[in-house]
Amino acid sequence: MKERLKAIEERYNELTAELTKPEILEDIKMTLKLSKEQSSLKEAYDAYQKYKNLNNDLEEANELTKDNELGEFAKEEVARLTAEISKLEAEIEIILLPKDPNDEKNVIVEIRGAAGGDEANIFAGDLYRMYSKYVEKEGWKLEVLSEEHSDMGGFPLIEFMVKGDNVYSKLKYESGAHRVQRVPVTETQGRVHTSTATVVVMPEAEEVDIEIKPSDLRIDVYRSTGAGGQCVNTTDSAVRITHIPTGVVVTCQNERSQLQNKEKCMQMLRTKLYEAELRKQEEELGSVRRNKIGTGDRSEKIRTYNYPQNRVTDHRIGFTTKNLDRVMEGNLDEIINALITEDQNRKLRGE
Repeated sequence: MKERLKAIEERYNELTAELTKPEILEDIKMTLKLSKEQSSLKEAYDAYQKYKNLNNDLEEANELTKDNELGEFAKEEVARLTAEISKLEAEIEIILLPKDPNDEKNVIVEIRGAAGGDEANIFAGDLYRMYSKYVEKEGWKLEVLSEEHSDMGGFPLIEFMVKGDNVYSKLKYESGAHRVQRVPVTETQGRVHTSTATVVVMPEAEEVDIEIKPSDLRIDVYRSTGAGGQCVNTTDSAVRITHIPTGVVVTCQNERSQLQNKEKCMQMLRTKLYEAELRKQEEELGSVRRNKIGTGDRSEKIRTYNYPQNRVTDHRIGFTTKNLDRVMEGNLDEIINALITEDQNRKLRGE
């Protein structure tokens, strides 16, 4: 552990020196690249500085235990510092775990109403609202990219981007099938129904992550549809792009101009192709996917929202909370932190 921390410290200091050189500062791309690398090392670097300081203090305290007047006080200090160092070592073990290279990325989230007809679409809308509230609490930004409205409320499909610090590191655990148990507004006899909506969380792909050939694209433009009246765009500004080799289709009509919608479509297409490539790589690794908590198969039932019991259960880790009402208001920290902790524990066990 100490050798790894020392190597991180050396690299961090090298980057600090590099980032003061005029030729580096003049190169924006290189500056961003080196700054990003340094930022990824900062937590471990800071922990190592604290670790060294505590060990220095412990060494001094051990020396003072031989002093007749300060000996008892020094022994108490040795016990305190020893406990603090032990706690910090456990934290450092987690800090040094292999990082998901996508953790710092923004995400595109796709929510679809699945089994359950109108109630599934309504639940998809409830999930969208839940994530919107969570995004607001985290201080992130949400931007709707594409949406299809249901006559009874909610969405057969809604796609949105979330931007902020380390968004994927938290939201990646949300991919999968979400199940709701409640009396739907469409139910006349008061019976509890079970419906599902699927959530897919994809790390935003940059142009360097995925190459798209213009010849592989079919681009269609059409008139946007909206709520009616002045809301309807009277020009052919909506864009649909089909990636011919894979059959992936993306649409966007939320922006006012065709060019803006095209840019958003390309962003969505890159991300979907990147996510498909990640899934392919993980499936080739076999057991890795089976042991992972996050980025699971979109058909896997990951969570149940039981309204009569005010209960939410995450089936992957057997976690249950009786605060469904608070969860639906965006208070997801308890669930997400439990998932992160279990993911870290599995890695520490070498699973």
